[in-house]
Amino acid sequence: MSWKKIMLRIGIVLTLLVVIAGATGFYIYHEVTKTTSVIYHPIEKTEKRVEPVSVKEKNPFSVLLLGVDKRPGDQGRSDSLMVITVNPTNHTTKIISIPRDTRTEIVGKNRTDKINHAYAFGGIQMSVNTVEKFLNIPIDYYLEVNMEGFKGIVDAIGGVEVMNTLDFTNDGFHFKKGLLSLNGEKALSFSRMRYEDPQGDFGREARQRQIIQEVINKGTKIKSLVSYKDILNSISKNLETNLTLDEMFDIQKSYRGATDSIEQQQLEGSGKMIKGIYYYLVPEKNRLALSNELRDQLGLTQ
Repeated sequence: MSWKKIMLRIGIVLTLLVVIAGATGFYIYHEVTKTTSVIYHPIEKTEKRVEPVSVKEKNPFSVLLLGVDKRPGDQGRSDSLMVITVNPTNHTTKIISIPRDTRTEIVGKNRTDKINHAYAFGGIQMSVNTVEKFLNIPIDYYLEVNMEGFKGIVDAIGGVEVMNTLDFTNDGFHFKKGLLSLNGEKALSFSRMRYEDPQGDFGREARQRQIIQEVINKGTKIKSLVSYKDILNSISKNLETNLTLDEMFDIQKSYRGATDSIEQQQLEGSGKMIKGIYYYLVPEKNRLALSNELRDQLGLTQ
């Protein structure tokens, strides 16, 4: 299963929820239903979307995927930000990675700062509002995954195997080049490292994609009810979304054709020190070009 297809299915947890429910009968379906009721957290809609989006009616939609690093006593920051736009009519999906250090207006805070600080200042609502303003598109859905708790899912499936291309040490663990077998704690450390990586955030995102892909591959093959309960328990503690279970199933069922054309992009810009702080600066022409592209993808007027 490719990373692009995984992202089309709106991330690791939603895919696991749907696959688990479909593969293991009424008992697990009941447990999945309980889990989705726990993780469901609606957000306020903005004027960016005049009419509510309906995946049941196969409308184009957008998702903000946040990988949040929450530790005890810390509000956390969104270390990974991706915007996914899906158009079932045109059979296209676009996946945009937004570097965490991107400098922009933080909506509701009346200041310019790194885009990932929006989460620290105002949680998921401020993150959504800030990304909407930055890209000038509506964010219809969000998926927030706490990466600290992600290790519980990795342990529940018996660990993961990844191919490492960079020899490095992080959190006291040494990761050699080649095929690695990782438990939850090591997988989390592997996915967090960025300072020793010449590619910085981009390299870290690549490692996170490896971990997520392997969890999907193994998670869909698990037959133990005990393992499923461990996975669902971890999900209930470490995921929030405004997608309902019915909407998850509608997406799985009705949007498969959007895999015909999948484009993954990195927001183009450059790094710069401003008053001693590193920022990722996106030229206005690049931001406007991407905004227009995404608005067209969502069927919105320019």
